Amino acid sequence: MSLRRSLAAVAATSMAAVATAGIATAAEPSEMSPLAITRVASGLNQAWAVDFLPGGTPLFTQKDARKISKIENGKVVDVQTISGVSVTKEAGLLGLAVSPNYATDQTVFIYYTTSSDNRIAKLKLGQNPTPIVTGIPRGSQFHHGGRLRFGPDGHLYAGTGDGQNGGNAQNDNSLGGKILRIDANGNAAPGNPGGRKWISKGHRNVQGLTWVGNQLYATDIGPSNVDELNKIDVGKNYGWPSYMGNGSNPAYTNPIKTWPTSQATPSGIAYYKNSFYIASLKGGTYKTNTSGSGGKIYTGQGRTRDEVAGPDGKLWVVTPGSIYTADGN
Repeated sequence: MSLRRSLAAVAATSMAAVATAGIATAAEPSEMSPLAITRVASGLNQAWAVDFLPGGTPLFTQKDARKISKIENGKVVDVQTISGVSVTKEAGLLGLAVSPNYATDQTVFIYYTTSSDNRIAKLKLGQNPTPIVTGIPRGSQFHHGGRLRFGPDGHLYAGTGDGQNGGNAQNDNSLGGKILRIDANGNAAPGNPGGRKWISKGHRNVQGLTWVGNQLYATDIGPSNVDELNKIDVGKNYGWPSYMGNGSNPAYTNPIKTWPTSQATPSGIAYYKNSFYIASLKGGTYKTNTSGSGGKIYTGQGRTRDEVAGPDGKLWVVTPGSIYTADGN
């Protein structure tokens, strides 16, 4: 089977990444333009996050394998296994972000679960990680967050989960249910509320971070009814556990877009060619704009975990078992 094909062909063979038809609702188009995709890696053990070294080499994590790997000359090459990683249904080796100063500092940042917490560490490839943030709450199985991204301000951002304890999201002294903004040593970035490591609270399980210019957006996985896409402003409270979705309490900031959890369960997000592309753990990818207008363009059976605008001008789509690139429209 050719690796490069239309999304319709992928859906027909139940491949994990994509399909052509959208979801027909009053607010969303019944059809979205398909993308042509290329599979660039396969046989992976719960791939979770991808970023790029200078020169464009893709570097990615495999959650259950506890490995950092790369794609080199068309092949998957394992770089190293991270010791001390605890793997459960949602826990393991999660986010990865390459330092924007990699050419000089040779540093990569990772987010992973241990037996007692979630933590952020930095390392030089092949060497042991040095934790820079510890004590991010972990649940027995779920709500670990895990996304790492460097922002346009040069600071490192992390989406965390509430660790299966909704109270963490409103507790100013907890790192759970927050979006963190830190420097390369794990210290609170300048301008964070109260000098804390976080910039927003009231989140349930943040697994997607992206920017439009200097404006941060984040996805948040909801409980049994609704998921969110949020425009993130410093110091704002996004409501969990009081509610997910829209409400009338002025203390809380409403999302710009919601979906039923049966359709979405959003993970990674990329802003690519003037649209958001949002990974869906229920299968497929959503495409929407900053006002929340759009639809589901992929309806393959498998889940998508991360979406990244690559330095090669392509959209990178991470599924548990494979990584694809797509030509956007």
